[in-house]
Amino acid sequence: MEISAQQLAELLVGIARAQTAVIQGIDSAMAGIKTQSIVPMLQNAAHLRDHPEPTLVDLPVRVLLTSQGRVPPDPATVAKDLERLLAPKP
Repeated sequence: MEISAQQLAELLVGIARAQTAVIQGIDSAMAGIKTQSIVPMLQNAAHLRDHPEPTLVDLPVRVLLTSQGRVPPDPATVAKDLERLLAPKP
C-alpha cells in the first residue's frame, strides 16, 4: 500500500480535529486551561521559535495548533509541507 502526501495530510488534519475535540472538552470542564496551559505547551512542542519552517517532527503539532484557531488547517498546505519534508535529499 502506498499513501500519497495528500492522503497523509488529510489523516493528520483528521487526527488534529479529534485532538481539538478533546482539548475543547477539557476546556469546558476546566475553564481557561486551554489558553493558560495547553496552547503554550503546544507552541513549545512545535518549536515555533527554533524552526520557522516545520520539520517532520514539528508538523503534527503545528497542524494541531492551527486547528485551535478559527480557520482550520488546509490539507493542501499540509501536503505541500509533507512533500517538501519527504523529498529525497541530494
